Amino acid sequence: WGLVCPAETPEGQACGLVKNLALMCYVTVGTPSDPIIEFMIQRNMEVLEEYEPLRSPNATKVFVNGVWVGVHRDPAHLVKTVQNLRRSNLISHEVSLIRDIRDREFKIFTDAGRVCRPLFVIDNDPDSPNQGNLVLNKEHIRRLEDDQHLKDMDVESRNAHGYFGFQGLIYSGVVEYVDA
Repeated sequence: WGLVCPAETPEGQACGLVKNLALMCYVTVGTPSDPIIEFMIQRNMEVLEEYEPLRSPNATKVFVNGVWVGVHRDPAHLVKTVQNLRRSNLISHEVSLIRDIRDREFKIFTDAGRVCRPLFVIDNDPDSPNQGNLVLNKEHIRRLEDDQHLKDMDVESRNAHGYFGFQGLIYSGVVEYVDA
């Protein structure tokens, strides 16, 4: 759901043969994975070459673009840290983070060609008064409404006047792209 446009996909004989990408879908262009690996090494990820299974048998495996690069003993903290970096736009919004608790795996994808779709972010912080609700708030809505006054301007003028737009929602951690 969210990948194929139901209004533009034909009916009849061509049904099932032609699919049109939904308007809000995004195909990743790829970002370098080396900075993310270096960051995780600085955050106590054991590199695969130095890993001793008998010493920490319950460690979570860390994969980057399908390659096993290391293990980590505190995956919840690592995932939360990397998620916060992505939501604060220090890591590209197209980086995919998947934690499989049952298989004890943390998968990160930075490669090109993945189809993603946008979803609103829910505040899961137990200490937050907004826990369980959307991160989207009235200030974000007000900024989007203010953008309506800038719609007749060219791109440079809009940006000079503080245009927020959909990219603003991504950069503020209100919307994030997830792999489909």
